[in-house]
Parts: sequence; structure tokens; C-alpha cells
Amino acid sequence: MMTYVPNDSLDPRFNLALEEYILRDCPLDGPCLLLWRNSPSVIIGRFQNTLDEINPDYIAENGVNVVRRITGGGAVYHDLGNLNFSFIERAPEDGINLRMFTDRVAVALRRMGLDVGVSGRNDLTIDCRKFSGNAQYRYKDRVLHHGTILYDSNLENVQAALNVKAEKMASKGVRSVRARVTNLSAYMPRPIPILEFRDSLLGEFLRDEQASGPSIRHLDERDMLAVRRLIDDKYSTWDWNFGRSPEYNLKGAGRFACGSVEAYLKVERGVIQSCRIYGDFFADEDISGLEAGLVGTGYAEADLREAYGRLGAGRYIPGMGIEDFLRLLLLSGWQGFPPIPRQGEAEECNHDR
Repeated sequence: MMTYVPNDSLDPRFNLALEEYILRDCPLDGPCLLLWRNSPSVIIGRFQNTLDEINPDYIAENGVNVVRRITGGGAVYHDLGNLNFSFIERAPEDGINLRMFTDRVAVALRRMGLDVGVSGRNDLTIDCRKFSGNAQYRYKDRVLHHGTILYDSNLENVQAALNVKAEKMASKGVRSVRARVTNLSAYMPRPIPILEFRDSLLGEFLRDEQASGPSIRHLDERDMLAVRRLIDDKYSTWDWNFGRSPEYNLKGAGRFACGSVEAYLKVERGVIQSCRIYGDFFADEDISGLEAGLVGTGYAEADLREAYGRLGAGRYIPGMGIEDFLRLLLLSGWQGFPPIPRQGEAEECNHDR
């Protein structure tokens, strides 16, 4: 039986902390569903370099929240015209499986009269334009899958708040975020406000429940205390949301089958002294294990080949084979590169039906 957790909070710190609390600490008798919204916010992917993903002037001038989530993938802009969904349930046995959930959402929206498709790694589209991105995180035998639905968002603000790299747009065959995305409200058979849309979507998600209906789980004082502790210890902290900018004298970057990846290395006398890896890839493993494992490795092809196997690098960045790994790290030779000062404290529309 599906359990629905009503949540009217508009605070991104609370909403992301609530997801993590349910994932890690709540007993689950079956799948759990949340539908929620955020006040204007940029939500950063787990493995991304925050300062590289945002437009800091726009963020400061407009009081936009910046919060990191526990799932991989890319940075997204939320406002009150964006509806988010979260499924928390027993994990499938085959690792990251975005399609299992994007298909579920697509079916619900088609029942509402919307001709939506599933495209690429994690997108839902309509009329060859994206309105939803999805991400996933596994914890023990559970999985959190969440996604956005651009319903009636200010699309100019979506572009203004994010620092979208030109090569990412080029890979999609479009010139701007604004040209690639759309609001779902424009395609509704009957125009309705976002909260009515939320209630209709909830009804579709729960349509196949038993006659007794879904279980409704309201948050109690114990729940609220645990969520607030997560907010204070994690989601409100600079270390989690921004982190320390890397000290490096080499940077490799590229787009691969797994997504965009950047590696910052400090190399001295041919040996890696420190490493930070960022990207919009999806992974279950904490990337810090790979970063720490590369310290002390010789900065040469043979040494890096050995390290790839020894560290199981493919577990940390699923879909990145050894040749891509070498291309990322050896994109620039280390000799003759002076240290860089510390930095401040369409894809073709091919949707499946």
C-alpha cells in the first residue's frame, strides 16, 4: 500500500531534509510518496561544484536559496510554479533505475490527457521539450527517486539563476535553457492552478490502490525534531551546500555517456596530492572515496590505469570506462602548469512512449 506524506512546506532545506529522514529512518510498509514545492531556489546535484553552477549576482539580488540535495544529476531551479514528486521504497536489484519511475510518472500524466514521453537519461518531455528532470539515490535496501515538474514556472528566472555551460547546451542542439524547456500548464486539456494539478496528479498516482485507499502519514513531533536536526546539521550549512573550492594546478573536463565530469588535481613531482571530482552523473557511492584513493597515485597513464581497477572507479562514476577516465584525468599534461590560486572562500527529441 502506498503511503502519502502531506507536506505544505516551501522551505527547500526542510523538504530535502524530510526526504532524507524518511529514506534513512522511517519504517516502510510499502512505497512512500511526497508532492512538494519550494520557494525560489537552486537545488544543486550531490557531486556538483556549487559556485560553478549558479549565477551569484542573480542569486544575491533576488534572495534565491541555494541547497544541495543527496541525489546526483544537474542543478535545477525551483519556484512556486514547479511541483516536485518523491518516491521512497524498496530498491530494485539492478542499481540506479530511473526508467522504472519516469515511466510511472509518464503514465499518470498521460491519464490526465498529456502526450508526454521519456527522453535521455532522466527527462520527461512534451512536444520535444523538457518539463521534468529526475534523480535517484540508494541507501541500503531503499531508493529515493525524485523529480521536478515545470508546471507554471517563470522560465526566464530558470535561465537567469543557473550558470549553464555552453557545451551542455551545444550537446542538446539548442541555444538556451529557455528554448529547451517548457511549462506543462500550456498543454493541459483544461487550465487549472498548480495545487489543483497536484491533487489531480496525486489521484492518478493512487488510482490503483486498494479500495481502502492509501495510508496517510502526518508528521508528528518526533518526525519534526529529526527533520530540524538534519536542517541544522546539514542542509543549512555552508560546508554541505557550497563546500571548499579545490586547490589545484590541473583541471580536466568533458562530457561522457555518464554526463558532465570535471576533475581538479593538485600534482607535485608527478604525484597526485589532492583531487576533487564534480559532475552531473548519477552514483550510489560517495565520490570522496575515489578522490581519497587517487591521492598518492603517480600522474602517468600506467599508474592511473592501475588505480582505475584498484579503486573500482566505475562504481563511483557508473558508465565511465577506463578510457574515458584516462581522457578526463590526462586531458592536460602536468608539466609546466603553474599552480592556480585558490578560488574564493537538444539532444535530438527521441522520446519513448
